[in-house]
Amino acid sequence: MATSGQLSDIGEARRWLMLALGMLAQTAGAVFINGAAFLIPALHDDRGLSLPTAGLVVAMPTVGIMFTLIAWGVLVDRIGERVVLAIGLGLTALASVAAVFTTSIPLLAVLLLLGGMAAASANSASGRVVVGWFPPHRRGLAMGIRQMSVPLGVGIAALTVPPIARDHGVGYALLVPALVCAAGAVLCLGVIDPPRPRRADAATQGLLNNPYRAGSHLWRIHATSILLVIPQYVVWTYALVWLMTDREWSAASAGILVTVTQVLGALGRMGVGALSDRVGSRMRPLRWVAVATTASMLALGIADWFDSPIAVVALVIASITTVAPNGLAFTAVAEISGPFWSGRALGVQNTGQYVFAAAVPPVFGALAAVSFPLAFLVSAIFPALSTPVIPDDPDT
Repeated sequence: MATSGQLSDIGEARRWLMLALGMLAQTAGAVFINGAAFLIPALHDDRGLSLPTAGLVVAMPTVGIMFTLIAWGVLVDRIGERVVLAIGLGLTALASVAAVFTTSIPLLAVLLLLGGMAAASANSASGRVVVGWFPPHRRGLAMGIRQMSVPLGVGIAALTVPPIARDHGVGYALLVPALVCAAGAVLCLGVIDPPRPRRADAATQGLLNNPYRAGSHLWRIHATSILLVIPQYVVWTYALVWLMTDREWSAASAGILVTVTQVLGALGRMGVGALSDRVGSRMRPLRWVAVATTASMLALGIADWFDSPIAVVALVIASITTVAPNGLAFTAVAEISGPFWSGRALGVQNTGQYVFAAAVPPVFGALAAVSFPLAFLVSAIFPALSTPVIPDDPDT
């Protein structure tokens, strides 16, 4: 018979395994959703699309994800995380495979849209897995680790998609998300849904009540995240293009730098999450990160305006600061909304972000076509606006 210590070890091992599977699911979705941006050079050079048009095509996964995030969140609240992750990533893989074989730009855009709609499943479900399996005093670190999966997914795509698209075309490059998402769908069958109270007990504890009626905290966190996601997507979408066209880097070297910055950004998310556990606050570190994001985007825009080599260093710093706040906001939303509303609340959280993120490639593509420094400087306005919107922690 297992001892109590052994049972505790089994529980701890299960907790970290669930975190690993949640990370895998989110990474796979990120390779598809965010990896599409790295098709811009091939669409621009090989297919003859303008930067704004190419930006519109690669924004389709983001458009797709915002249509279905809340619906996937409702399903997570109703049927659990494991089924949602397996089905969603499987459908994303199918859309990627179909996109491999098309030469039509409109059809490619439709398939990217459908894949984004399916990949939205990973956002709420994987976050719920982590929040459900970790206690509050370790949740910031755990969610920070889970949030590393998005920049890691972007890094994988940056390292693989540009050279494949350059050498073999857009279709072959889409094999990368197809394979990653297919593997994720199979492995996520091993996810165990986190425990939560019975609905009868939850009703007596008030956990079934609509958290949006309890105050403005959730709405303010949603608004903050919308403002902070804009510079994040400016950097994610145009860092590679900027390095190749403005700085005349090769596709391989630019992809390596973007991959390195994504790894650093992933570590930054983990560090900020651990910091929030240590200081006992999600909102104070979020405010600090918003200020740092404003400063880094201003530095990038000014350095690029004067054609300074420091601009590349500023890009690296901006790549870290712009991704740091996501885990803090995501964790806070899940904690405030509770186990019976967090799927929907996280869906609302990400929907707002993706609605505005979807506009970044075409809008800032038009600005970048005029001047990259202008695009960077304009994007610095939004994190500055977010600072007064950030609420205090609910218990303060």
